[in-house]
Amino acid sequence: MKAFSYRYAQLRGWAVLGLLLLVLVVLGGMIWRNLERFETMQAYVTYAHRIQQVTSDLQVALTDYFVLHNKRLDEGKWSRLSAEIVGLARNDHHVARDTPERLAELSHTIRALTAEGSTPEQQEALLMHALVITNAMMDAEALERERLLEDIGRTTRAEVELALGIVATLLVLVGLFLRYRVMAPLNDLKELLLRLAREDYTPIDTHNIDPLLLPVFASYNEMVRHLAELEEAKRHYAESLEAEVRSATRALLEQQADLARTERLAAVGELAAGIAHELRNPLAGIQMSCANLRKELTEPEQAERVSLIIEELKRMGRLLNELLDQSKHTPAPVRDFNLPTLIRELVSLTRYQIPPGIQLEFQGPEHLPCRLPECRLRQSLLNLILNSAQALKDGRGHILIEAQPQGDRIALTVSDDGPGFTKEMIDSGIRPFATGRPGGTGLGLAMVQRFVRDLGGQLSLDNRVPHGARVRLLIPSRCH
Repeated sequence: MKAFSYRYAQLRGWAVLGLLLLVLVVLGGMIWRNLERFETMQAYVTYAHRIQQVTSDLQVALTDYFVLHNKRLDEGKWSRLSAEIVGLARNDHHVARDTPERLAELSHTIRALTAEGSTPEQQEALLMHALVITNAMMDAEALERERLLEDIGRTTRAEVELALGIVATLLVLVGLFLRYRVMAPLNDLKELLLRLAREDYTPIDTHNIDPLLLPVFASYNEMVRHLAELEEAKRHYAESLEAEVRSATRALLEQQADLARTERLAAVGELAAGIAHELRNPLAGIQMSCANLRKELTEPEQAERVSLIIEELKRMGRLLNELLDQSKHTPAPVRDFNLPTLIRELVSLTRYQIPPGIQLEFQGPEHLPCRLPECRLRQSLLNLILNSAQALKDGRGHILIEAQPQGDRIALTVSDDGPGFTKEMIDSGIRPFATGRPGGTGLGLAMVQRFVRDLGGQLSLDNRVPHGARVRLLIPSRCH
């Protein structure tokens, strides 16, 4: 398309140049023709002056003959006059057709005038006849010159009018060209620039554009498309920048909230450490009393229940010691144990802490050895079981505990068929003091998450289909 436009523009340019050359050739031809006419008229005038000079010489001779009564003819003078007449006859710059014949007759008369034996009366008659010939010749030449001048004037006037018409037509064509080929595109370009100033990047229709201007407007369309792409990229960049600012602001607010929660947790930790220190001695007394009571019991079932109470009191004592150790940044002690055994003991003990309408079930292998902080793992599982039990409505439902080995890790899952977690909790994750249950503290899941992270594991929350909640712990099977 561009090659066609350039070729079309070249053809149009050559056409305009050819028209200008044609006008110049016509005007130059007119000027050259007028110059030739001027030179011809100058030759005619010179020829007429020579004829007039011959007539003047004849008049002088006739005046000498009649006025001065000089009857003697000057042969040299008449010879020069005869030579001049012969020269005029040879020259073709006459305008009257009978001038050559009259010149020949005049030359014959002069020769007869200067011939020997001519009488004065003959010479007088010949002089008069020569003067009549020259006068008639001058009158004919003058009349023909006037007619020729009139023809030249009419022709010149017509040529001048034609030249003026050509120049006027050329000026009109140049004016139209400037208006429709220069000013109109400049006005269109002005409107296009105003559109760009208004950030209007709509391409223009080029179907009716002059092929000479098509590359310019095609380049404009390409430019506005590029500007539109840049504007879109700038808009996307601004949007992404705003999103990053919002994200950074949200992260900052979350960090401030986390900092506030951390400060509250630190205060709670100090309070818990103080309470744990104050509870160890009463728990030790209760444990000794329960041990003495078990010695006095004779029924095996009651003795077994008291033994469970004593084990729980021991576990509470260990938890209090670990809580104090955590406040001192002392790592929790680890030991080797069989995980299914720990879970079954926890299930047996927890049955007395949940409503009887809730079914508590464990699924897993019989033997799954591990080396972990036993008390903290037991407390984490207990928190998860109690949370599930509290989530079940009307004290009825099903809680399932699963344990499966996965390489060097253990997958622990606690699920129920309650209402499940809220969308906000699944999206935002576990946060301390954030709970969806009335009366809850929001610390149970936070403590479990902290325990799992301390071990280098992962905790995830999701909902079951059609309803229910599931908490999945993925922790290493051995901890040093």
